[in-house]
Amino acid sequence: MKTYQTDQVKTISLIGNSNSGKTTLAEAMLFIGGVTDRRGTVEAKNTVSDYRPAEHESGNSIFSSVLYTEFQNKKINILDTPGLDDFCGGVISSLFASDCAVMLINVQNGVEVGTEIHFRHAEKLHKPIIMAVNGLDHEKANFEKSIEMMKERLSSDVVVIQYPVNEGTGFNAVIDILKMKMLKYGKDGGKAEVLEIPDDQKERAADLRSQLVEKAAEADESLMELFFSSETLSEADVRKGIAKSLIARSLFPVFCISAKNNIGVDDLMDFIVTEAPSVTDMPGPLNSKGQEVKPNPAGPASAYVFKSSIEEHIGEINYFRVYSGKITENIDVINTSNGTKERLSQLYVCAGKNRTKVSELNTGDIGAVVKLKNTRMNHTLNAPGNDWTYKGIEFPDPKFRTAIKPQSEGDDEKLGEALSKMHMEDPTIIVEYSKELKQIIIYGQGEYHLNILKWHLDNIYKIPTVFNPPKIPYRETITKAAQADYRHKKQSGGAGQFGEVHMIIEPYTEGSSESTMMKIAGKEYKLSIRDKEEIELSWGGKLVYVNCIVGGSIDARFMPSILKGIMEKMEVGPLTGSYARDIRVYVYDGKMHPVDSNDISFRLAGRNAFSMAFKNAAPKILEPIYDVEIFVPSDRMGDVISDLQGRRGMVLGMSSEKRFEVIKAKVPLAEMNKYSTALSSLTGGRAFYTMKFAEYSQVPSDVQEAVIKAYQAEEEEE
Repeated sequence: MKTYQTDQVKTISLIGNSNSGKTTLAEAMLFIGGVTDRRGTVEAKNTVSDYRPAEHESGNSIFSSVLYTEFQNKKINILDTPGLDDFCGGVISSLFASDCAVMLINVQNGVEVGTEIHFRHAEKLHKPIIMAVNGLDHEKANFEKSIEMMKERLSSDVVVIQYPVNEGTGFNAVIDILKMKMLKYGKDGGKAEVLEIPDDQKERAADLRSQLVEKAAEADESLMELFFSSETLSEADVRKGIAKSLIARSLFPVFCISAKNNIGVDDLMDFIVTEAPSVTDMPGPLNSKGQEVKPNPAGPASAYVFKSSIEEHIGEINYFRVYSGKITENIDVINTSNGTKERLSQLYVCAGKNRTKVSELNTGDIGAVVKLKNTRMNHTLNAPGNDWTYKGIEFPDPKFRTAIKPQSEGDDEKLGEALSKMHMEDPTIIVEYSKELKQIIIYGQGEYHLNILKWHLDNIYKIPTVFNPPKIPYRETITKAAQADYRHKKQSGGAGQFGEVHMIIEPYTEGSSESTMMKIAGKEYKLSIRDKEEIELSWGGKLVYVNCIVGGSIDARFMPSILKGIMEKMEVGPLTGSYARDIRVYVYDGKMHPVDSNDISFRLAGRNAFSMAFKNAAPKILEPIYDVEIFVPSDRMGDVISDLQGRRGMVLGMSSEKRFEVIKAKVPLAEMNKYSTALSSLTGGRAFYTMKFAEYSQVPSDVQEAVIKAYQAEEEEE
């Protein structure tokens, strides 16, 4: 394969709702470019991009695919992305590594939920978008309705470049507003016959042409002046304006295709290689300091790994984009993300699972490398002496969680290794080994996302697993002061054990001061504070340990042992076995024995005294509360708010944002189980949400009672 220079390379992402035809379009583009000699179909499960067993099983794209084609002495890198939002990681990483997106619109359905979601992803990353209305040969095709929805739900800057002459089952011709010609296709699609615009279409074409020219002129002052003086622009000037407007995201051009029948694909490809931006036209990636690194073909070699995967019989494959200089075969590089050295012994360009060996790749190009020891997604590879590190791809917070365990206890280690590999391939899968909950918790973007993970574990890794409801990381605390004494005494021949501890505990709040006089159960206690220790607990909150021992009743060397005993009980609260927090402990008296007192005696005495006091201090359960932001169409507001109230949610406010109503609420984590599925059902998949931990708050008394009972029942079972 020839080596393409930077100005000969274009990199696009194919985005859009599931079943919009992205994979089918990719097949047509590879066929036109001669990369393949036949066009595969999703139905036949023989496409170049969707080649994984899980994708064949589900009929959906699950992973992004790295492809390329050749056209007009240019190379087009194609990143084919999943349509379902559960697999948004592949969409975001692909957009990050591309200069432009081609968004497919299924003409039967117009703008769908996935369309809007993908548009927002591209918007957040400031990526230009070319619109391709697909499926115009379908009997239910409705081009005008699709355009109306695009302008209403996506952007008023949607501009028609092509429109169909005869949409429906006989579709074979479009009017091209840019060329002001009719393009007519044969039975098998392919290259169009260029004809004059029919008389009955001239008025509509002229009107759309005026709209396009005016929009293109807005991109540049000189073009605007030319437009005002002549009231028109040449095709070359319009193309110049479109190219600038694309980069500024002030124009979204619309093309007409039937990917299945290879109609309009070559014209779309022509527009990509001529007008779509290249790497040097777009802002460069940010480094770890937030500074832009402008792509430089003459600069030192530098590449960014945007995707990692594991292939059968090959192992790990890392896909990278060159942002500076050139990457050559057998080059030694530094992974500046972790400081390790790597050798890129073999370079490849990929069309799905098919790999072609190359000797070098220039700035802007995309390649793959195998068998790197310490390199993964989000890592930077540089020539020695270059210390750039690119800022990593930012993925959305997870929306769904479940507990997982292998059916066989002997598979624990294998499960851990498999989950680690799956996280490497898809960073939106997050794995937490919770010592607190005694569960492996996996987080993902939705229920379907984690069901696919389970399918991989069961069928690819051969580790049968089960999902369980995840436990809630409750916290325990106290609401009043309490006192307790405990004597630990043990004599079994020889040296004995003796330790006696008197303590008072009270609720701790940030900024509160210690008490020197307390009254508990009618008895007054005078406290002489000698010193204190504030302990920031790893699970949140504080323990304040106050030494009030006077007169040497307990030797100072035993005070750490008492604290250790208290911490042991803080880690296993009496109500639910959850962590305790926000407690101040006063150790004010006790006794010791000159022979039998030792560290273990005071550790046990401290632990038991704390446990007794805790139970008498009106203990309460705290639950994690999350800030939830829900973006919902206005016609479904009532249903969503009603559902939130049924989940003990507190609605804090509402606002409007880009065609959505935004509901802000605080909701207990315990009530958010499978919320993504419920929200999709309530809104027909048209709503989305984010959630972030906010605080811990006391549970209502009836909920506390139910939680305690459930915990006791679980303990009895064990």
